[in-house]
Amino acid sequence: MVFSSLEFIFLFLPAFLLLYGTASKKYKNSVIFLGSIFFYSMGFRGEGLENQLIKTSLFLLTILFNFIIGEFIQNFRKASKFWLILGIIYNFSLLIFFKYTGFLLENINNLFGADLLVKNIILPIGISFYTFQNVSYIIDVYRKDVENEKSFINYGAYISMFPQLIAGPIVTYSTVAKELKSRTHTISKVENGLKTFTIGLGYKVLLANQIGGLWSELSMIGYESISSGLAWMGIIAYSFQLYFDFMGYSFMAMGLGEVMGFNIPKNFDYPYLSVTMSEFWRRWHITLGSWFREYIYFPLGGSRCDSKAKIVRNFFVVWLFTGVWHGASWNFILWGLVLFALIMIERFFIGKFLNEFKLIGHLYMFLAIPLTWLLFAIEDFGDLGVYFNKLFCISTESDVIINENDYVKYWGIYGKYFIAGVIFSTRLPEMIYKKIKNSPFCAILLLAVFWAAVYCMYMGMDDVFMYFRF
Repeated sequence: MVFSSLEFIFLFLPAFLLLYGTASKKYKNSVIFLGSIFFYSMGFRGEGLENQLIKTSLFLLTILFNFIIGEFIQNFRKASKFWLILGIIYNFSLLIFFKYTGFLLENINNLFGADLLVKNIILPIGISFYTFQNVSYIIDVYRKDVENEKSFINYGAYISMFPQLIAGPIVTYSTVAKELKSRTHTISKVENGLKTFTIGLGYKVLLANQIGGLWSELSMIGYESISSGLAWMGIIAYSFQLYFDFMGYSFMAMGLGEVMGFNIPKNFDYPYLSVTMSEFWRRWHITLGSWFREYIYFPLGGSRCDSKAKIVRNFFVVWLFTGVWHGASWNFILWGLVLFALIMIERFFIGKFLNEFKLIGHLYMFLAIPLTWLLFAIEDFGDLGVYFNKLFCISTESDVIINENDYVKYWGIYGKYFIAGVIFSTRLPEMIYKKIKNSPFCAILLLAVFWAAVYCMYMGMDDVFMYFRF
């Protein structure tokens, strides 16, 4: 079940909000916990009842295990490091098994000529996100940054909270600890939350899905058969699709959180306005970047090390892990290492120049953003090479028929979405929204966005969220 589905909007969400709204304060977290577990279990319906029960039970067991580990760390301080290490091993062992076993076995077979059986292990939904939340919790309890949560229901509500369960934002316990125990519910919060949800729904269904159709078409045509112009259009379309897809989900999560009385942190701050890749990654997937800084980069010494070599090492570790976290494939590792290289070049050589001459910085990022997303988008290195050839006209295949004017045709179909993508990547829509937010015109506009999105979903013009696979 996804947010951008008729089932969620017209069945699950109204039923949940009815139960949540009528429950007393004492039981609201119980409604969140039970409703979120149901929401999570519905994601495995296609795998059969047995797998649905197993993976839902595993999720509940993980919540219980980390809750107990937090208790042990808090109450047995002399052995707290042991319990912390045990908790980290447990959490990351599950993540490695489900997400990376197939990748590791395939590479062992290729490297040593072995014949190990590689099974198709289906990744539990949201495991990368809830693993990071569980680990951040037990580390924070170990550091004494927070006290352990005394209520299993409260902790379960924190980890399983369905608005951010499947694709973030990654919410640390300290962010919502007070709200888990006491929060206010007002009509204005509900209204504002539903508006934010609708805006996110529009980003996802009316923009990301529509412009993403171009990338899907190119994949079906075959990269070898497209012109250079269409290749550039395709990767720019993918860049917009990924941004508005993930940002749309984050907006929906923030909106639902506000309806429930929680302030879920924002995950994006107009990253496509950046002039350096370093700035870009301070604005993109903000909660993931914060997690890596807080739990990997700073413990390694951050930028306070006594040598440039150690600073470079710290960045290397962070970006290697960032690549690996996003997927069990060599293209994600390459993607992370390329970002590391760009950020190091900026830090030690060209960063000040790009920040001073912002026009050049924007031109640099106009190339860097889609080219790095290309490494993210295409897993097969052969296809990746073909696409780079198309972008830069490095070579041509004489036996492949190419329509050199194909980009004209596709611009006619998708041009309006490119224009919308550019506009909504700036702060202009937000500035306008703040001015009209409480006007009747805004209410009518958002209703139009909502029903247009519903129509698209009804017509089957919808896709699952792109970040679900990470």
